[in-house]
Amino acid sequence: MFGCAEYGTRACCPPNVPTVAECERFFRDYTEAVVFHFEKRVDKPEDRYAWTRGVNTKLSKLERDVFVDGYQKAFLLYMDTCYLCKDCFADRTRCLNKKLARPTPEAFAVDVFSTIKKIGYHIDVLSDYSQKMNRYAFLMIE
Repeated sequence: MFGCAEYGTRACCPPNVPTVAECERFFRDYTEAVVFHFEKRVDKPEDRYAWTRGVNTKLSKLERDVFVDGYQKAFLLYMDTCYLCKDCFADRTRCLNKKLARPTPEAFAVDVFSTIKKIGYHIDVLSDYSQKMNRYAFLMIE
């Protein structure tokens, strides 16, 4: 709600996601997760959208493959805002990609910085766009 320009503007971002309590119950259903690390340097902020769209599309295919392999509760949390569509209706009921659209870990109340540091990966707050971004996606498996 505070500090995120996308709050309320996208179908997979708060407040269009489950409550914190519902997210906590969601995570209790899982004992395994795969964490994917992606690095990218961009010249300007909007350059990340096409990159994010491509990575999230590939991750969606991986989630589907894991599901088909017998993990019926496989669920992906994207590394960045969905961005599958250039224009988002900001309303889950009007989403054009309901089957593929996914929230980020942050949208599901995950403290990504603490989680990533706890498992030994590198993450920093960036001060400008000349620095390389470290992005993380989570594939929940049960």
